[in-house]
Amino acid sequence: MNKTLRGCFLALAGGICWGISGSVGQYLFTVQRMDSRWLVPIRLGLAGILLFAYCLARHREPLFLVWRDKVCRRELVVYGLFGVASSQFFYFLTIQLAGAAMGTILQDLGPAFILIAVCVSQHRAPKLREIISLLLALAGVLLLASHGSPSALSASAAALLTGVISGICVAVYNLAPAHVAKLYPMPVMLSWAFLMGGAFFALFFRSWTISYVPNAAGLAGIACVVIVGNILAFSLYTAGVNAAGPVKAVLFGFSEPVTAAVLTVAVFHGSFNLFDLTGFICIFIMLVLTAKK
Repeated sequence: MNKTLRGCFLALAGGICWGISGSVGQYLFTVQRMDSRWLVPIRLGLAGILLFAYCLARHREPLFLVWRDKVCRRELVVYGLFGVASSQFFYFLTIQLAGAAMGTILQDLGPAFILIAVCVSQHRAPKLREIISLLLALAGVLLLASHGSPSALSASAAALLTGVISGICVAVYNLAPAHVAKLYPMPVMLSWAFLMGGAFFALFFRSWTISYVPNAAGLAGIACVVIVGNILAFSLYTAGVNAAGPVKAVLFGFSEPVTAAVLTVAVFHGSFNLFDLTGFICIFIMLVLTAKK
């Protein structure tokens, strides 16, 4: 039980870091006019380089040993490219196409995909508590993101597609590293995931051909999304998944939209109404149900 609670709190902290990063990401897109095809490869690449340097000092042997095992190699590629890196790109692309509210809601369909996959693999129906927790979480995110206004949720077909894909990618990086996560340190997994993702998207979008020079505020924003949104968020959250399991951890990751809502009010002077309060209450009840033995 102590291990489960520790995992829940780690996932909670990871979600808070993602909430901070998402708000900064929207600032970079709307104010600094960055392109997701330019930002995401840089974000992933810098995070990968920093973690790789750390692993060279602390985990040199497993850093390269992980590629020798066939199962670990397959899981690492799926986890890194189709999970971590792709979720980052499609989430930020959805924010760029439809705003942070729609991006958050669609990415947070991930727990539904995780619950379905876990139930199929365990040959069981969803438990009543799991269904109620998931519905409360989704309702809370919907209220926090829309502030009770349906007009805030308008999105193009492209944004809907990229948002749903980001939710599927969330399920992938929660479930894919079942074997490798038990054998190798978490920084090793993340360093390769970030490096693979950064290299793939940089080559795919030819990011060096996009002419953009960030100012001082843009550089500070990039540093924030790299350190807080990638290194800290994924490190804390992955440790939470390993300790508490994917179903519980992903629900505690709903601290992301709560954090984004708080920042919107406190930093960007956004409004706070009854719908937002109801959203907070829904997510709080969900966390209590999830953490209760």
